[in-house]
Amino acid sequence: MKVELQNLTKIFPSRNKKTGGEVIAVNDFTYTIPDGKLVGLLGPSGCGKSTTLYMISGLQKPSSGKIFFGEEDVTELSPENRGIGLVFQNYALYPHMTVKQNILFPLQNLRGADKMTKQQMLDRAYEAAKLVQIDELMDRKPSELSGGQQQRVAIARALVKMPRVLLLDEPLSNLDARLRLQTREEIRRIQKETGITTVFVTHDQEEAMSISDEIVVMKLGVVQQVGKPQDIYDNPTNLFVAKFLGTPPINVFTGKVEGEKLYIGENAVLDVKGVEDKAVTVAIRPEGFIVKENGAFECQLSNVEVMGRDVSVVSRNAASLNPVIRSIVDADNKIDVTSATVRYDLKPHKVFLFDAETEERIYFEV
Repeated sequence: MKVELQNLTKIFPSRNKKTGGEVIAVNDFTYTIPDGKLVGLLGPSGCGKSTTLYMISGLQKPSSGKIFFGEEDVTELSPENRGIGLVFQNYALYPHMTVKQNILFPLQNLRGADKMTKQQMLDRAYEAAKLVQIDELMDRKPSELSGGQQQRVAIARALVKMPRVLLLDEPLSNLDARLRLQTREEIRRIQKETGITTVFVTHDQEEAMSISDEIVVMKLGVVQQVGKPQDIYDNPTNLFVAKFLGTPPINVFTGKVEGEKLYIGENAVLDVKGVEDKAVTVAIRPEGFIVKENGAFECQLSNVEVMGRDVSVVSRNAASLNPVIRSIVDADNKIDVTSATVRYDLKPHKVFLFDAETEERIYFEV
């Protein structure tokens, strides 16, 4: 089911009666979620991603704009009539019911032509439980399950209605690191097996990048960039997107362009053809450094962390806006840990320039 959002805006009244004003949670959001794809809404807390999800679900009404499921305008349709499955961050299971009863509950509330027999409901419940691999836990209560198992019950309950659209609101944030990894892999597997159009809200860029077909990066209610995860990582449209994606985070410096050469501090580190002379912000991915004895970029060496196949070189530079510079290089590099400095050449496709004032991307010829 294709989901089309047209100029979606949500405005909340200010809670401060003295100052008044309004809070724009989502501002003119236009985007088409492709049929059968998993799309991640990604951004920091307060960026409007959950509000967008709740407008798609019908739990919140847009201040303006329209929502279409396929060709059907569902903007004014109540949540129960939209054909959505919704999974919350806190599982929201009924504690007095067994797993089976929790999964059956949405089916027991169907009326009219959609009403099912007891056997049909049981078959559907076990089918959903098997899909999320909890069919052996059907007689347990939620209190007897781990956090990961509870989240699977919540997903099964959302899937049992065979929804047109599956909506996941930060479903992994209450799980520990290992369970998060396992459960996100399960969500991707389930989505591929069912082919249900899925919207996944998260503030964790690693989660979004690992399982999404497309991601939508948001900031203060405004869409910053939309695309495939790797495309956005390789070509951020502004400094916010560049800084938000990537682990370890991107290294950011103050710099300037003079005579089509990029300077960080006193070092001319790269040719940047086509860029006029101006102050710039420079962002370099951790994997964008090449350790070289006579490299163009000099930093003060702080530490070398061996991570197996890779080495993380921690250094400092007066022009850095990060506390430290972290570069990831191949472990075959021989780095003199007794040296006071380390020198690098830079990989041009891992270096991004941004306007120092607007923070918009400045492109240069590689």
